[in-house]
Amino acid sequence: MSAREEKQRIRERVWALLLREGVARPPFPIQGRIPNFQGAEAAAQRLLQLHHFKSARTVKVNPDSPQRHVRELCLRSGKTLVMPTPRIRGGFLLLEPSRIDASEYRLASTIRGGFIYGERVEPESLGSVDVIVAGSVAVSLAGARVGKGEGYSEIEYAILRMLGKVHDETPIITTVHTIQIVDIIPLEEFDVPVDYIATEKSLIATGTTIQKPRGILWHLLEEKKIEEIPLLKRLRRA
Repeated sequence: MSAREEKQRIRERVWALLLREGVARPPFPIQGRIPNFQGAEAAAQRLLQLHHFKSARTVKVNPDSPQRHVRELCLRSGKTLVMPTPRIRGGFLLLEPSRIDASEYRLASTIRGGFIYGERVEPESLGSVDVIVAGSVAVSLAGARVGKGEGYSEIEYAILRMLGKVHDETPIITTVHTIQIVDIIPLEEFDVPVDYIATEKSLIATGTTIQKPRGILWHLLEEKKIEEIPLLKRLRRA
């Protein structure tokens, strides 16, 4: 079985487990998504235990449902929020909490609100990103991660890494339900590991030794994917 096939088997198993245990939250169906889960808010609050997060000025957070609480937490903590648009087709959104009324932070932390209150920016214009929060379908205690299978999180990281906005020491955190933690996840060249796992019960340092990619691995990107993401097309021409 190839690494890609094994990863899909892991996704299917975790999606089924979340449903069977009754901890999956809307939106449904959860298959094909970064799944929302009971305890997502508590998992987000775990980030306040982490010095890297508390001291961060700029945090990049994925736009999926279970990480909405993290995005709101960033705004309420006075942090600049960088949120990729869905499928990266519109690039990145920059949300400055000082420019948003506090009563609107919850709305601003949604995808719809991000477009209302955020400024669409080119990644070259971003400052340094201090922390990354990524959604996961499954994660291992060794720091390996499985997303929904379309590679957007990896592409976002690769873009920021190529442009010098993140580096090896930039902490990467994922928030998941405890039952999304699995024993082993096969690795591929483009995979981005996580340094911390925040669950509804605890905050776990993975101590990962998995090397983070240093930029875009153009030879692994399908032409169709590049054509679908204007930012990738532009960066390839640069």
